[in-house]
Amino acid sequence: MASITTAEIAKLLAGEVVGDANTTLTGFATADQAKPGDLTFAETEEYFAAAEKSAATAIIADKKFSSTQKILIRVPNARIAFAKALAYFFPEPKFSPGIHPSAVIAKSAQIDPSAHIGPHCTVGERAKLGANVVLQSNNFVGDDSVLGDDTNLFPNVTLYSRTQLGARVRIHSGSVIGSDGFGYVLDGGIHRKIPQIGSTVIGDDVEIGSNVSIDRGALGATVIGKGTKIDNQVHIAHNVKVGDHSILCGQVGIAGSATLGNYVVLAGQVGIAGHLKIGNQVTVGSKSGVMHNIPDGEMWLGFPAQPDKQAKRIVIALQRLPDLLKKVAAWEKKLGANEE
Repeated sequence: MASITTAEIAKLLAGEVVGDANTTLTGFATADQAKPGDLTFAETEEYFAAAEKSAATAIIADKKFSSTQKILIRVPNARIAFAKALAYFFPEPKFSPGIHPSAVIAKSAQIDPSAHIGPHCTVGERAKLGANVVLQSNNFVGDDSVLGDDTNLFPNVTLYSRTQLGARVRIHSGSVIGSDGFGYVLDGGIHRKIPQIGSTVIGDDVEIGSNVSIDRGALGATVIGKGTKIDNQVHIAHNVKVGDHSILCGQVGIAGSATLGNYVVLAGQVGIAGHLKIGNQVTVGSKSGVMHNIPDGEMWLGFPAQPDKQAKRIVIALQRLPDLLKKVAAWEKKLGANEE
C-alpha cells in the first residue's frame, strides 16, 4: 500500500492540515479497525468522536471539526474527500497490454495495441476496441461493436452486436447489453416476434452493475446518457432513453420507449411504465409504480406513484383508518343501526 505525508494527502484532497504536516500515512481504515499510521474519516459528530478515540493517526473531516488529539485533514466535503483518498490508497489493478492465447479475435476487428484481452474472450467482426480497453475474461463482444478508451468489462459480460460504449465505461459481471427487446404481436392466436434490429448506445463514464439487462432498440437505439450509474439487477427495455448523470438503484425496471431526463434518481424496485416521460432532476421513491409522466424537479412515490405530498397524506389517512372504523362502529351502535 502506498505511503503519503499529511501535507501531500491534504493537497490531493484540496484540504488543509491541522497538526503535523510531515507525518507519514501508510493506510486507510474505518475508525473501529484503524491502527497507527492509518487515515480515517468522519462526517458526523458521532463518527468524529469514534475517530478521535481510535488508533488512527489522522482524520479527514469537514471544516467545522477541531481536535487536540489527532491530526486533521480539513476539507470542504468529507464524503468527496473520502472517495478520493480511497482511490489513492486502493488503486484499481493494472492490466498489461496483450491478447491471451485462448481469446478468439475476428480478423476484421480493430484492437488498440494498449488493450488487454483476457482468457476466453471473443471479439466479433469489425469490432473496435480503443486505447487501454480491458476485457478481463469470458467476455463476448459482438460484431460491429465499439468500445471507447479505458473501458473495462469485468468477467462474463456480453455485448450483443452493434453495441456502442463510450470512454471509461465499467460493466460488472453477468450483465448483458444489447439483447433483443421484448417485442411481440398477436397473430392468429400466436405471439409473433418483432425483429429487434436496433442498437444500444452507452455514454462516457457510465457504470453498470452486475446482472443488468439493457435491450437493444427495436428500431433506432436504446440510449444511456453520460455519467449515469446503474445498480445491480436493473432491466432497461428497448428504445428507452436515460439522460445524463442519472442514478438507477437495484431492481429498477423501465418499460419500452420511456424517456428519462438528466439527474433522475430511481430508488430500489421502482417500475416505470412504457412510453412515459420523466423530467429532469426527478426523484422516485422505493417500490413506486410510475403510470404517468412526471414534470421536471418533482418527487413522486407510492403505487401508483403520485407527488410525494399527496402520497404522504394518503399514507397518514390509511394509518388513521382503524381508529376511524372504531368510531363509526361506536356511532352505529349508539344510533341503533343494524349490523349490515
